[in-house]
Amino acid sequence: MRVFVFKKELWLPRQVDQVFPFFADARNLERITPPWLQFSVLDRGPIHMASGTRINYQLRMRGIPIRWQSEITIWEPPVRFVDQQRRGPYRLWIHEHRFVEKNGGTMAFDEVKYAVPGGSVVNRLFVSRDVEKIFDYRSQKLKEIFSR
Repeated sequence: MRVFVFKKELWLPRQVDQVFPFFADARNLERITPPWLQFSVLDRGPIHMASGTRINYQLRMRGIPIRWQSEITIWEPPVRFVDQQRRGPYRLWIHEHRFVEKNGGTMAFDEVKYAVPGGSVVNRLFVSRDVEKIFDYRSQKLKEIFSR
């Protein structure tokens, strides 16, 4: 299985004690996910974030309805957390979020390790561009949210 790595970093003009709680609320994913994915959290009621928490989503990828479940495998507020796909479209999806105070704000780091059916060809033709577009949109939305 070929594993690909995507990295993104973003400086936000707020302290980590303001940034981390935003990411700790799974429902905020709906705010920072591109509308073309029609993303929504399926779980009702409050979601208590901790190691072992599982979260269920639905979305559309290239028009195809997808159910996705992720599990929080590492929970270290306010420094980092890791979510891992348990059910979904990828053969592997491990997303580490890290937060470091810098220059009066917070550097937010994303590192995603993923594998796709079809390997390098499918990744090059479809997936890597989609992942990049999704994280570009997310960065823009986070800048808007934290610049207010």
